[in-house]
Amino acid sequence: MMRPPNPAYDTYDDVVTGPAGQHTLGGEAKRQAMPAPDLRGAYEGTPVVASDHKLAHAPIVPPDTVAGSSLTLVISIMCFLACLTAGAWYMMNQSASAWMQDIASEVTVQVEPQEGSDPAKTATEVAAQLAREPGFVKVNVLSLEQSGALLEPWLGSSDGWKALPIPRLIAIELDRSAAPDLDAVRTRLNTSFKGVSLDDHRQWQRQIRTVTRSFALGGLAILLLVGAATTAIIISATKSSMASNREIVEVLHFVGATDRFIAREFEKHFLRLGIRAGLVGAVSAMAVFLAIPWVVQVLGGGSVTMAEMHRLIGAGTLDAAGYVLLIIVVVIIAALCMITSRLGVYAILNSRD
Repeated sequence: MMRPPNPAYDTYDDVVTGPAGQHTLGGEAKRQAMPAPDLRGAYEGTPVVASDHKLAHAPIVPPDTVAGSSLTLVISIMCFLACLTAGAWYMMNQSASAWMQDIASEVTVQVEPQEGSDPAKTATEVAAQLAREPGFVKVNVLSLEQSGALLEPWLGSSDGWKALPIPRLIAIELDRSAAPDLDAVRTRLNTSFKGVSLDDHRQWQRQIRTVTRSFALGGLAILLLVGAATTAIIISATKSSMASNREIVEVLHFVGATDRFIAREFEKHFLRLGIRAGLVGAVSAMAVFLAIPWVVQVLGGGSVTMAEMHRLIGAGTLDAAGYVLLIIVVVIIAALCMITSRLGVYAILNSRD
């Protein structure tokens, strides 16, 4: 008995008659009838869903082959050195800026002892004339004891300075909003008094600027060396990772993945590596800066040592802006890792092509 025509099966080329007159689709017809699985997730980094079964999505680049412990340790050390350099430069710059402000806001008048004259009386007359000058906020004549205390770092705490012809000093505070013409003031003092000189501390300002710029150039050189070493390490790690994942890269090319997609997968891993290693290095550097005062005291540094350290590097610790600077260093290290890995992957893929 022949089967009546059925439009539902007439569209297939392969029809098989099963038991009890049931009609089933053959192999080729089954394959044509089944919906194709959605593979778009394979290129977007999302799980592929087919037949209501969720397939676990594994990273295209295995993390263990990229973010190894040794590589993380090396990048952490590089970031630690960079943060130490940036933090030390920041503290030195802050201290130098404070010095410059103090020096620029004060001048000193020196009254040298002259035969047949009273230095104390001359200093009083000079102070009275300076008080009438515009642009001066405060005029203070230092006593002999105050002048002798300034010589203690060189002569010690003895009374030997009393036998020396120590000049009388006058400390003058300037009005920063309306600074006076110091050259004109110096000329008037030299005309009215003998043995009187005005020191505007320009020599000290030049020396401080020279020292600050020298430290800045040294810090910049260290940062450039750290950046170059980090770049070389990331390039080497990228080559090693590409070699160990050569089969995965070839399969991705075979299924139609672009170089951009492959490079993006690598740079994601190196970006995470840079952030993780950078934070470890930055936190270690922060701990060092926080421990500096305590370490100085443990090593036997007294109040004099702490005072000298404060003159050199300020409080010895970073403020909020200094910690922000360390975070910026971490961002730069992470960006350097990401960009270097991306360019390295492109270079390797183009050389193979």
